[in-house]
Amino acid sequence: MADLNNNTINQEPKKTSHSGMIAASVILGLALIFLIYLYFDKKNKMAEMETVLTQEKDSLANELRHIVIAYDTLKTNNDTLNAGLQKQKDKIIKLLSLNASNVQLIKKYKNEISTMRDIMKSYIVQIDSLNTRNKFLVSENTEIKLQINQVRNTNTELSKVKEELNSKVEVASIIQAKDIVAVSLNKKRKETTRINLLDKLRICFTLRENPLAQAGQKDVYMRVIRPDSLVVTSSPDNLFEYKSNKIIYSATRQVDYMNQDIEVCIFLDNNGDFIIGNYSVELYLEDNIIGRTNFMLSKK
Repeated sequence: MADLNNNTINQEPKKTSHSGMIAASVILGLALIFLIYLYFDKKNKMAEMETVLTQEKDSLANELRHIVIAYDTLKTNNDTLNAGLQKQKDKIIKLLSLNASNVQLIKKYKNEISTMRDIMKSYIVQIDSLNTRNKFLVSENTEIKLQINQVRNTNTELSKVKEELNSKVEVASIIQAKDIVAVSLNKKRKETTRINLLDKLRICFTLRENPLAQAGQKDVYMRVIRPDSLVVTSSPDNLFEYKSNKIIYSATRQVDYMNQDIEVCIFLDNNGDFIIGNYSVELYLEDNIIGRTNFMLSKK
């Protein structure tokens, strides 16, 4: 009886130990299943996150490319702004070369994009301001050119008017001769037209009053032209300047002109150069012909 009780007591601990092992196995199995679940869940979440990060990276990279294109459309003639634009473009291209595969780099992308947007807005404002200013300057420059052309045209017209006035004044300031009388005289100072009695030729005239002329000593030159167009002169060296040419004269007389009428006479001796026919007489003063007359010499 005692042996039977002992066997029973020995069997109960064995059953208890076996049950504990089963419970532990179950717990371990459940724990393993939970860990496996967590592993796959985390793996799925990481895969989803990687997909999201990749998509966001591609989106941000695409946005950076659009910003590069936007920078390319910004045109300006300002060298400083162009250098700044090129610097930002180079920075974007360098950023695009990075292989952003984690949150930190994606965040860097976002920060850079935000900064570059602000910078681009600043450049747009500056370029718009410059373009507006340039349009104003072009308009102002066009207006100034028109004004300059108008001034030039006005100056040209004024110059023409001035030249015309100067020409008129110059013409008006010419001292003219009036009452020109050519008389051939014999030795007794009597008038004669006979060539064989001719001793001296007298040309008398009046220099007109002219308040526009310059007063002072004036040289009056006389040319006596024969019927055969030769000039009667006492010397081949009797030359004076007329219209930039040296021409021969017959006789000359210096006059003290005081802007009032003054009577003048010029004499020419007969040196044997006179011939029968009609003669013309020309008077010159200060590069101008101031008067003409005629006379005749005959045989009888």
